[in-house]
Amino acid sequence: MATRVVVLGAGFGGLEVATTVTRECGPDVELTLIDRAEGFVFGFSKLDVMFGRTPPGRVLHRYADLVNPGVRFVSATVTAIDPHTRRIETTAGPFEADLLVVALGADLHPEATPGLLEGGNEFYTVDGAFRAREVLERFDGGRVVVAVTSTPFKCPPAPSETALLMHEFLTSRGLRDRSEIALVMPLGTPIPPSPDASAAVLAAFAEHGIEWHPERLVRGLSDGKALLSDGGELPYDLFLGVPVHRVPEVVAASGMAVDGWVPVDPLTLETRFPGVYAIGDVTSVGTPKAGVFAEGQGAVAAERIVATIRGDAPETRYEGRGICYLEFGHDRIAKVDVTFRAGEKPVGTLVGPSVAFTADKTGFGAERIRRWFGRDWTPADQ
Repeated sequence: MATRVVVLGAGFGGLEVATTVTRECGPDVELTLIDRAEGFVFGFSKLDVMFGRTPPGRVLHRYADLVNPGVRFVSATVTAIDPHTRRIETTAGPFEADLLVVALGADLHPEATPGLLEGGNEFYTVDGAFRAREVLERFDGGRVVVAVTSTPFKCPPAPSETALLMHEFLTSRGLRDRSEIALVMPLGTPIPPSPDASAAVLAAFAEHGIEWHPERLVRGLSDGKALLSDGGELPYDLFLGVPVHRVPEVVAASGMAVDGWVPVDPLTLETRFPGVYAIGDVTSVGTPKAGVFAEGQGAVAAERIVATIRGDAPETRYEGRGICYLEFGHDRIAKVDVTFRAGEKPVGTLVGPSVAFTADKTGFGAERIRRWFGRDWTPADQ
C-alpha cells in the first residue's frame, strides 16, 4: 500500500519535497501538494518586475503546469491542521497523511503597520511588487525610503538590494540628481553572517549616496513621514516597506507554533508531532527566512521521508548552508555563501560583485524550474 505524503505549501521547500519524494519512491508513495496560490514566483523575480526588467507574466510559474505525474496538486486553502492525527481540512475537502510536511511559509501583514496601506507601498508580496512597478513608472523623483517594519523578515539582503537597484533605476531615468535614497534596517550590518558582504554593501551605499539607518524599524507612517522605532522621523515622497511577517493563522490554531513559529529539530526538521515535518519560513529553525534555506530543509525532509518509506533508518542531517545572489545594480552580482549551525556562530563568505555572476544567477533559477516544472525558463529576455 502506498504511503500517503501530504505537503502543505508549494514554495521552495514544498516543491523540493514533492519532486524528490516522487522521483525516488515512484508507486510506493501517494503525494498530494496543496497550495492556494496560482503559481510560484522567485523572490528575485519580484524585484525584476518592480524595476521594469521583466514583465509580470514571465515570472509566474503556474501550478497547473506541473508535469510530474507522481504529484497530485490541489488548489485550495488549508483551513485546519491536526498534527496529532495528520488530518488536514481544506476548501477542497479533507486529507489524511501518513507523513505530513508543513511548508506554508510566513503570511505578510501590511495592515499591521499604521499608515502603510494608505501612505506607502509594500513590495514583498507578489501583488505588492507588481503594484510597485506601476508606482515607480509614475515616480518623478524625490525622497525614497526603503524600510523594514518588523522582525523576523524574509530574505535579509533584499532591502539592501532594493536600495541599490533604486539607485540604478533613478539614474537610468535621469532622476537621481533630484532624488535621495534611505534604507532603514533592524540589523547592525546589511549581511551579519558575512563581514565581507556587509562591507561591500556599505561601500556601495557610500559610493551611491544611499543613507544607511541601522538598528531601527519603521513603526508607522504619518503625514509623509516614516516614524522610527527610536523616536526619529524620516520624510519621504516614496515609501517601500517590508511588511510584518507572522506564522499563518491556520498553523497557529493547530497548536504547532511556539513563540510565533514552529519549533523543529534543527538537524532533522521533525516537529514534536510524530510523522510531521516543518520546513522553511514557518519554522524557528535558526536560519534566515529565505528560499534557499527552505529548499535545503526540503531536501533533508525529503531524503528522510524516502528512507522511511523504504523501511530504512533516516540518516540525512540539515547543515544550515545556503547560497544567495546579491544584486548591486548595473548587472553586478555577488555570491554569498552562509552557514547557520545550531550552537555555532553563523559564518559567510563573499565572491564578487561581478557581471560574471549574472549567468550564474540565471542558471540558478533555470535549473529549479526545469527540475520542479519540467520546462526551460530564463528570468528575463536574453
